[in-house]
Amino acid sequence: MNARVTSIHRFPVKGLSAQTLDSVELSVDRLIPFDRRFAIAHGSAPVNPAAPDWLSKAHFLQVMSVPKLAALETLFDDATATLEIRRNGRSIAHGELTSRTGCTVIEQFFAAYAKNDLRGAPKIVDLGERGYTDVDAPFLSIINLASVRDLERVVGKPVDPMRFRGNLLVDGLEPWEEMGWVGRSLTVGGATVLVEEITGRCAATNADPATGQRDLTIPHDLQRGFGHTQCGIYVRVTGAGRVSTGDAVRLG
Repeated sequence: MNARVTSIHRFPVKGLSAQTLDSVELSVDRLIPFDRRFAIAHGSAPVNPAAPDWLSKAHFLQVMSVPKLAALETLFDDATATLEIRRNGRSIAHGELTSRTGCTVIEQFFAAYAKNDLRGAPKIVDLGERGYTDVDAPFLSIINLASVRDLERVVGKPVDPMRFRGNLLVDGLEPWEEMGWVGRSLTVGGATVLVEEITGRCAATNADPATGQRDLTIPHDLQRGFGHTQCGIYVRVTGAGRVSTGDAVRLG
Protein backbone atom coordinates (compact mmCIF):
# COMPACT_ATOMS: atom_id res chain seq x y z
CA MET A 1 0.00 0.00 0.00
CA ASN A 2 1.59 3.24 -1.17
CA ALA A 3 -1.26 5.70 -0.76
CA ARG A 4 -0.90 9.46 -0.42
CA VAL A 5 -3.15 12.43 0.32
CA THR A 6 -3.42 14.36 -2.93
CA SER A 7 -5.67 17.19 -1.70
CA ILE A 8 -7.49 18.44 1.41
CA HIS A 9 -10.84 20.22 1.29
CA ARG A 10 -13.35 21.82 3.60
CA PHE A 11 -16.75 23.30 2.87
CA PRO A 12 -17.27 26.29 5.21
CA VAL A 13 -20.89 26.67 4.06
CA LYS A 14 -22.86 23.50 3.46
CA GLY A 15 -23.86 23.17 -0.18
CA LEU A 16 -21.34 25.72 -1.46
CA SER A 17 -17.90 25.24 -2.99
CA ALA A 18 -14.83 23.75 -1.40
CA GLN A 19 -11.84 25.53 0.07
CA THR A 20 -8.59 23.68 -0.66
CA LEU A 21 -6.00 23.52 2.13
CA ASP A 22 -2.30 22.66 2.00
CA SER A 23 -2.46 21.17 5.49
CA VAL A 24 -4.76 20.94 8.48
CA GLU A 25 -4.46 20.17 12.18
CA LEU A 26 -6.95 17.42 13.08
CA SER A 27 -8.38 17.04 16.57
CA VAL A 28 -9.96 13.99 18.19
CA ASP A 29 -13.70 13.70 17.46
CA ARG A 30 -13.73 16.95 15.50
CA LEU A 31 -14.28 17.91 11.90
CA ILE A 32 -11.75 19.85 9.88
CA PRO A 33 -12.04 23.35 11.38
CA PHE A 34 -14.88 25.32 9.75
CA ASP A 35 -16.06 22.34 7.70
CA ARG A 36 -19.84 22.75 7.20
CA ARG A 37 -19.88 25.14 10.18
CA PHE A 38 -22.44 27.31 8.38
CA ALA A 39 -25.48 26.43 6.32
CA ILE A 40 -28.31 28.23 4.51
CA ALA A 41 -31.52 27.06 6.13
CA HIS A 42 -34.98 27.24 4.63
CA GLY A 43 -37.21 29.65 6.50
CA SER A 44 -39.35 26.67 7.51
CA ALA A 45 -36.43 24.85 9.18
CA PRO A 46 -36.84 24.36 12.97
CA VAL A 47 -33.74 26.37 13.88
CA ASN A 48 -33.28 27.69 17.41
CA PRO A 49 -30.67 30.50 17.17
CA ALA A 50 -30.14 30.43 20.94
CA ALA A 51 -29.29 26.71 20.93
CA PRO A 52 -28.61 25.50 17.37
CA ASP A 53 -28.59 21.77 16.79
CA TRP A 54 -27.82 19.42 13.92
CA LEU A 55 -30.53 19.04 11.28
CA SER A 56 -30.75 16.80 8.23
CA LYS A 57 -29.80 18.21 4.83
CA ALA A 58 -33.45 18.49 3.77
CA HIS A 59 -33.64 21.66 5.89
CA PHE A 60 -30.92 23.47 3.93
CA LEU A 61 -30.07 24.65 0.46
CA GLN A 62 -27.85 21.89 -0.94
CA VAL A 63 -26.70 20.63 -4.31
CA MET A 64 -28.97 17.59 -4.41
CA SER A 65 -32.08 19.77 -4.66
CA VAL A 66 -30.51 23.01 -5.95
CA PRO A 67 -27.75 21.95 -8.36
CA LYS A 68 -27.09 25.50 -9.54
CA LEU A 69 -25.38 26.13 -6.19
CA ALA A 70 -22.43 24.33 -7.77
CA ALA A 71 -22.06 27.18 -10.27
CA LEU A 72 -21.07 29.57 -7.48
CA GLU A 73 -17.45 30.03 -6.47
CA THR A 74 -17.00 30.93 -2.81
CA LEU A 75 -14.00 32.24 -0.91
CA PHE A 76 -13.86 32.06 2.88
CA ASP A 77 -11.55 33.89 5.28
CA ASP A 78 -11.49 31.98 8.55
CA ALA A 79 -9.81 34.87 10.40
CA THR A 80 -12.89 37.05 9.89
CA ALA A 81 -15.49 34.39 8.96
CA THR A 82 -16.15 36.39 5.81
CA LEU A 83 -17.72 34.68 2.80
CA GLU A 84 -17.33 36.05 -0.72
CA ILE A 85 -19.52 34.67 -3.49
CA ARG A 86 -18.38 34.87 -7.11
CA ARG A 87 -19.93 33.90 -10.40
CA ASN A 88 -18.00 33.77 -13.66
CA GLY A 89 -15.06 35.33 -11.81
CA ARG A 90 -17.05 38.35 -10.61
CA SER A 91 -17.72 39.09 -6.96
CA ILE A 92 -21.48 39.31 -6.40
CA ALA A 93 -21.88 39.20 -2.59
CA HIS A 94 -19.80 39.11 0.56
CA GLY A 95 -20.52 39.23 4.28
CA GLU A 96 -19.19 38.25 7.67
CA LEU A 97 -21.10 35.14 8.75
CA THR A 98 -20.67 35.83 12.46
CA SER A 99 -22.36 39.23 12.24
CA ARG A 100 -26.04 39.89 11.74
CA THR A 101 -25.32 42.52 9.07
CA GLY A 102 -23.08 40.16 7.11
CA CYS A 103 -25.58 37.31 7.34
CA THR A 104 -28.33 39.58 6.07
CA VAL A 105 -26.32 40.39 2.94
CA ILE A 106 -25.76 36.69 2.17
CA GLU A 107 -29.37 35.82 2.99
CA GLN A 108 -30.62 38.50 0.61
CA PHE A 109 -28.42 37.13 -2.14
CA PHE A 110 -29.81 33.60 -1.77
CA ALA A 111 -33.37 34.87 -1.42
CA ALA A 112 -32.97 36.09 -5.02
CA TYR A 113 -30.66 33.40 -6.41
CA ALA A 114 -32.68 30.44 -5.13
CA LYS A 115 -36.12 32.04 -4.85
CA ASN A 116 -37.87 29.15 -6.62
CA ASP A 117 -36.24 26.54 -4.38
CA LEU A 118 -36.70 28.11 -0.95
CA ARG A 119 -39.32 27.34 1.66
CA GLY A 120 -39.49 30.65 3.46
CA ALA A 121 -36.82 33.33 3.79
CA PRO A 122 -33.29 31.84 3.98
CA LYS A 123 -31.38 31.96 7.26
CA ILE A 124 -27.64 31.60 7.84
CA VAL A 125 -27.11 29.15 10.71
CA ASP A 126 -23.90 28.39 12.61
CA LEU A 127 -23.21 25.09 14.38
CA GLY A 128 -19.69 25.88 15.50
CA GLU A 129 -17.35 22.90 15.85
CA ARG A 130 -20.05 20.30 15.16
CA GLY A 131 -20.89 21.23 11.58
CA TYR A 132 -23.94 20.48 9.42
CA THR A 133 -22.52 17.31 7.90
CA ASP A 134 -24.86 14.77 6.29
CA VAL A 135 -24.63 12.51 9.34
CA ASP A 136 -24.86 13.67 12.94
CA ALA A 137 -21.32 12.63 13.81
CA PRO A 138 -17.86 14.25 13.56
CA PHE A 139 -16.89 12.32 10.44
CA LEU A 140 -14.39 13.29 7.77
CA SER A 141 -14.83 11.84 4.30
CA ILE A 142 -12.09 10.17 2.26
CA ILE A 143 -12.34 9.56 -1.49
CA ASN A 144 -10.21 6.91 -3.21
CA LEU A 145 -9.31 8.38 -6.61
CA ALA A 146 -8.75 4.89 -8.04
CA SER A 147 -12.41 4.10 -7.32
CA VAL A 148 -13.47 7.28 -9.12
CA ARG A 149 -11.36 6.30 -12.13
CA ASP A 150 -13.00 2.87 -12.14
CA LEU A 151 -16.40 4.57 -12.05
CA GLU A 152 -15.35 6.59 -15.11
CA ARG A 153 -14.99 3.29 -16.96
CA VAL A 154 -18.68 2.57 -16.30
CA VAL A 155 -19.89 6.12 -16.91
CA GLY A 156 -17.89 6.44 -20.12
CA LYS A 157 -16.94 10.03 -19.30
CA PRO A 158 -14.60 11.87 -16.93
CA VAL A 159 -15.93 12.11 -13.37
CA ASP A 160 -14.64 15.04 -11.32
CA PRO A 161 -13.88 13.65 -7.83
CA MET A 162 -15.15 16.92 -6.35
CA ARG A 163 -18.67 15.69 -7.14
CA PHE A 164 -18.27 13.61 -3.97
CA ARG A 165 -17.37 16.62 -1.78
CA GLY A 166 -14.69 14.71 0.13
CA ASN A 167 -12.36 16.16 2.76
CA LEU A 168 -9.34 14.04 1.83
CA LEU A 169 -8.64 12.76 -1.68
CA VAL A 170 -6.26 9.80 -1.68
CA ASP A 171 -4.40 8.07 -4.50
CA GLY A 172 -2.21 4.98 -4.73
CA LEU A 173 -4.85 2.42 -3.70
CA GLU A 174 -6.62 -0.31 -5.61
CA PRO A 175 -10.14 0.57 -6.83
CA TRP A 176 -12.72 0.04 -4.09
CA GLU A 177 -10.07 -1.19 -1.63
CA GLU A 178 -11.50 1.19 0.96
CA MET A 179 -14.81 -0.72 1.00
CA GLY A 180 -13.19 -3.37 3.22
CA TRP A 181 -11.81 -0.99 5.81
CA VAL A 182 -14.82 -0.44 8.08
CA GLY A 183 -13.69 -0.92 11.68
CA ARG A 184 -10.02 -0.51 10.84
CA SER A 185 -7.64 2.30 11.80
CA LEU A 186 -5.63 4.41 9.37
CA THR A 187 -2.62 6.60 9.90
CA VAL A 188 -2.96 9.73 7.78
CA GLY A 189 0.06 11.98 8.07
CA GLY A 190 0.44 12.68 11.77
CA ALA A 191 -3.15 11.73 12.69
CA THR A 192 -4.99 8.46 13.17
CA VAL A 193 -8.58 7.81 12.15
CA LEU A 194 -11.09 4.99 12.51
CA VAL A 195 -13.11 4.00 9.45
CA GLU A 196 -16.74 4.16 10.55
CA GLU A 197 -18.93 3.79 7.43
CA ILE A 198 -19.04 3.51 3.67
CA THR A 199 -20.54 6.66 2.16
CA GLY A 200 -23.82 6.31 0.28
CA ARG A 201 -24.35 8.65 -2.66
CA CYS A 202 -27.35 10.71 -3.71
CA ALA A 203 -28.34 12.86 -6.68
CA ALA A 204 -26.05 15.68 -5.54
CA THR A 205 -23.24 13.86 -7.38
CA ASN A 206 -25.12 14.24 -10.68
CA ALA A 207 -24.36 17.98 -10.79
CA ASP A 208 -21.19 19.17 -12.49
CA PRO A 209 -19.26 21.04 -9.75
CA ALA A 210 -18.09 23.61 -12.30
CA THR A 211 -21.43 24.46 -13.94
CA GLY A 212 -24.17 23.16 -11.64
CA GLN A 213 -25.76 21.28 -14.55
CA ARG A 214 -27.11 17.77 -13.92
CA ASP A 215 -25.09 16.00 -16.58
CA LEU A 216 -24.43 12.53 -15.12
CA THR A 217 -26.37 9.83 -13.24
CA ILE A 218 -23.80 8.78 -10.65
CA PRO A 219 -25.99 6.74 -8.22
CA HIS A 220 -27.55 4.92 -11.19
CA ASP A 221 -24.14 4.17 -12.69
CA LEU A 222 -22.76 2.97 -9.37
CA GLN A 223 -25.68 0.58 -9.05
CA ARG A 224 -25.40 -0.53 -12.66
CA GLY A 225 -21.66 -1.06 -12.58
CA PHE A 226 -20.98 -2.25 -9.04
CA GLY A 227 -24.27 -3.25 -7.44
CA HIS A 228 -24.26 -0.47 -4.85
CA THR A 229 -24.55 3.33 -4.62
CA GLN A 230 -21.52 3.98 -2.44
CA CYS A 231 -18.28 5.86 -3.00
CA GLY A 232 -15.87 6.91 -0.27
CA ILE A 233 -15.61 6.32 3.46
CA TYR A 234 -16.45 8.22 6.63
CA VAL A 235 -13.73 8.30 9.29
CA ARG A 236 -13.52 9.59 12.85
CA VAL A 237 -10.33 11.21 14.15
CA THR A 238 -8.98 9.12 17.04
CA GLY A 239 -5.47 10.58 17.26
CA ALA A 240 -4.76 14.28 16.77
CA GLY A 241 -2.11 15.44 14.33
CA ARG A 242 -1.28 17.44 11.23
CA VAL A 243 -2.17 16.21 7.77
CA SER A 244 -0.62 17.75 4.65
CA THR A 245 -0.90 17.06 0.94
CA GLY A 246 1.57 14.35 0.02
CA ASP A 247 1.33 12.61 3.40
CA ALA A 248 1.21 8.82 3.48
CA VAL A 249 -1.96 6.88 4.28
CA ARG A 250 -1.39 3.52 5.99
CA LEU A 251 -3.61 0.86 7.49
CA GLY A 252 -3.02 0.70 11.25
